[in-house]
Amino acid sequence: MPEHKDYHIAAVDRSLRVLEALAEHPRMGVTDLARNLGLTKSITFRLLHTLEARGFVSRDAEQPIYSLGYRIGVLGERAGQQNTLLAAAKPVLERLRDETSENINLVVREGGQVLVLATLAGRHAMRIFALAGKNGPLHAGGGSLLLLAWAPPAVQEEVLARRLDQFTADTIIDPALLRQRIDRIRTQGYNISINDLDEGAFSIAAPIRNASGAVIAALSVAGAIARLDADRQKQFLTMVREAANEISGKLAIGMVNELPA
Repeated sequence: MPEHKDYHIAAVDRSLRVLEALAEHPRMGVTDLARNLGLTKSITFRLLHTLEARGFVSRDAEQPIYSLGYRIGVLGERAGQQNTLLAAAKPVLERLRDETSENINLVVREGGQVLVLATLAGRHAMRIFALAGKNGPLHAGGGSLLLLAWAPPAVQEEVLARRLDQFTADTIIDPALLRQRIDRIRTQGYNISINDLDEGAFSIAAPIRNASGAVIAALSVAGAIARLDADRQKQFLTMVREAANEISGKLAIGMVNELPA
């Protein structure tokens, strides 16, 4: 019989149990929390201390009692936004993939990185696509650069101050040139990246906006440069912009707010 592997991490499980307990019964002390969870006071205190340092637990200023921290609210808000975005985008992504036969990506900014929310593989033998749930750079790629262009100034400065990875010979890593690219993307309202993240690949991206007009995500069509001529580039740009506008219209009805900085 194959050996059974146990991937359970006890410390993570205990931390989650602490959060669940505080969600049910806020303003609990170490003793009560330890008794409810069947843990020692020492372990419970260390768990609370760690969670408090990360903002997931908050300690009362005057009493040794604990409640859920602000980071729980941030995660909940983002989860709600992303789930709403995925629900609104799913049929549009599928139709865009069927119409273009290329790879379709939906990405959001997560701090100083990009997060792939969804991706649909194209119908060609050569497929170039990201993996849902993975993080990537903000300074290269169709959707990534577009999100950097509409990121808060503090995020842009933080990215530009880094030592930027060069993925291909066409990746822009010079801060001055990257600023120019950001300005151009904001002016034209879309981004076309050629060979800057994956060798031999293109990505044509358009912004998805909420009801207030804030950019909260990017939609892109991506594939092999060998399949991209001038006519197809123009056609894909029109299609991805129309698709992004359609998703934006759905989100406006649902009143999805801007993702946190």
